[in-house]
Amino acid sequence: MKEFLLTDSDFKQIAAIVYQACGIVLGEHKREMVYSRLARRIRVLELTTFKQYLTYLDNHKEQEFSDFINALTTNLTSFFREPHHFEYLKSHIVPKLLVSNKSTRRVRIWSAGCSTGEEPCSVAMTLHGLFPADWDVKILATDLDSNVLAKAQSGTYTAANVNGLEPRQLQRWFLKSKDGAQFKVKPELQQGIHFKRLNLLQDWPMKGPFDVIFCRNVVIYFDKETKDQLFTRYYNILSEQGYLLLGHSETIGKEHSEFKNLGKTMYLKVSYGM
Repeated sequence: MKEFLLTDSDFKQIAAIVYQACGIVLGEHKREMVYSRLARRIRVLELTTFKQYLTYLDNHKEQEFSDFINALTTNLTSFFREPHHFEYLKSHIVPKLLVSNKSTRRVRIWSAGCSTGEEPCSVAMTLHGLFPADWDVKILATDLDSNVLAKAQSGTYTAANVNGLEPRQLQRWFLKSKDGAQFKVKPELQQGIHFKRLNLLQDWPMKGPFDVIFCRNVVIYFDKETKDQLFTRYYNILSEQGYLLLGHSETIGKEHSEFKNLGKTMYLKVSYGM
């Protein structure tokens, strides 16, 4: 017998709240995940059932809602995850930007769903030294989960977190603690990254345009209607000939003719109908 009662009605209500708030679809196969993650909140609040928790959530939305969403969003990431994207950024995208953006000397890259910060840091490491010193190159890193965003802003990682990096990268971009257990991103790398909490389904305060958007392993949690809306919004905020990079199991359907499939979950913004 489980510690807390989670009825079908409770689960459907939780799924509906999450979908309405951030477009994430929680199917029946996610029931155990929902139970284990929200059970922690129930223990902290000293409640006894999920029904009680839902009542508490309804009565304390300002205080509890962030913890509720944080508990149910997945944040699996690593440095240079899906390395072909970073290789393509360096070998194809940057050379094109050096030509297309020569008059403005401005480059903007968005890491949408940055989690604990490994992705935007990997982008920053990739871009280092590729643009002239007088160019204005900035990376926006956003996430829905305030907890992981705080970790990303701290720039502090464990030895396990940086395990996949090369020794020269660690030496160049990280400060190692005396006991070797922690690695902190050097200010030089982090100064070009701006971290901000953002719900992708709500209004976006930034105007763009962005030259590259990394939105990897995010839309996999959305239903088709929400994905289509998001892809349209990405199209509108991308610069002409801008790039959208998705996660390894994510695709843009053929009905979205405004994006050209470059292969390996990489897409180029094109004019409608082309």
